[in-house]
Amino acid sequence: MKMLERREDLRYTTKFACLDSLVPEGHLLRKIEKVINFGEIYEMVEHLYCEDNGRPAVDPVVLVKMVLLQHLYGIKSLRQTVKEVDMNIAYRWFIGYDIDTPVPHFATISYAFASRFPSEVFEAIFAWILEAVVAKGYVKAERIFIDATHIKANANRNKRRKELAKKTARVYDEQLREEINADREAHGKKALRDRKDDDNEPGTGGMKEVSKSTTDPESGLFRKGDHKVEFAYTTHVACDENNFVLGCEVTPGNVHDSIVFDGVYEKVVERFEEVQTVAADAGYKTPWICKKVQEDERNFSTAYKRPMSKPGFFRSYEYVYDEYYDCVLCPNNQVLRYSTTNRDGYREFKSNPKICAACPYLSRCTESANHQKVVTKHIWEHHIDAAEDFRHSPAGRESYGLRSRTIERVFADAKEKHGMRYTLHKGLDRVRNWVRLKFAAMNLKKLAMWA
Repeated sequence: MKMLERREDLRYTTKFACLDSLVPEGHLLRKIEKVINFGEIYEMVEHLYCEDNGRPAVDPVVLVKMVLLQHLYGIKSLRQTVKEVDMNIAYRWFIGYDIDTPVPHFATISYAFASRFPSEVFEAIFAWILEAVVAKGYVKAERIFIDATHIKANANRNKRRKELAKKTARVYDEQLREEINADREAHGKKALRDRKDDDNEPGTGGMKEVSKSTTDPESGLFRKGDHKVEFAYTTHVACDENNFVLGCEVTPGNVHDSIVFDGVYEKVVERFEEVQTVAADAGYKTPWICKKVQEDERNFSTAYKRPMSKPGFFRSYEYVYDEYYDCVLCPNNQVLRYSTTNRDGYREFKSNPKICAACPYLSRCTESANHQKVVTKHIWEHHIDAAEDFRHSPAGRESYGLRSRTIERVFADAKEKHGMRYTLHKGLDRVRNWVRLKFAAMNLKKLAMWA
């Protein structure tokens, strides 16, 4: 049996101690201080301050460090971050304050990152930390992984209205149009005339009806699989084999992943020329993306994409294209001859309705009233075939299998440990800057732990 002990109340005891001695040697923030020079922040923001005039400003290094603390530890808001810094000795040590120096008001920090600092500063902070990672030799970019995840917007999904919006332009539209016309001329068809989109009429190819949030109009209504329908933003990310984020872009939640691929991919390969393989999920398996990556003499590693045919009907791969005779053979060995190349870049091959009417497989082939089967093959179909060949190779299986330990792990950590499941910010620019700081903090944390 232990003796009952009444402990003395030491809450009002006065002692002298150095703040530095109260922070453990192995603390994450000590490691961060050792691997990066925060003095470089002054060069990024000096053009935003006056040298010899105006009111005294809060040190920009303090502002940046406090925001990095928010993202490093997944604190929900700047207001809560200020409270945590005020009470936490390690946080005070990190920003260079002693025990009783007043912490900047959260409104001061919020104004700096919402109004004073432009987007270029956030890009510079992300690039600065990434350069530190590269300098240490930790980036392994021979294989990169690209994917997207949604972030719930600060908007009520029931507060919305219908609006007409212009469709997102694709970067390859002009090139596709030229190749379509070349293919049509090779088959003896007339070139297609440029179709002028009517901006005042929906359904003409240039406009579409979308649901717009009245709370945050720059977000987009996110619909995907079993996910809850909600207003969201989508962040598109590329990482390396060591889970360092190499590039990111943010769009409204209703923009398809494949449309943003070009911007993310080009920025990464411009900085890391050693990229040999690009791994992405089936949502990126489009003719253009396969063509773009392969023409850069890189491998595109992707997943199997199920045919979109109806249950009980023949699969698309059962209609075999004969390149020599430029025709398609159906499962009953009947010939579907070339008809035209449409505006979307698909060659149309049509069967003979008289033969199809007596075919025993008609019910599994087509439901058309005239018994004619139409099979489409994209003019860039051979690039998808090349991606399929690489998918079956050992290198393709290995690279795609790494996604669960790389890009998917990045998203899991960002949401569970760093508070990226939803955002309190409104507006595309603010959310984009917020995401860049979050990934910069994640890179910084991994750099400190590894170094």
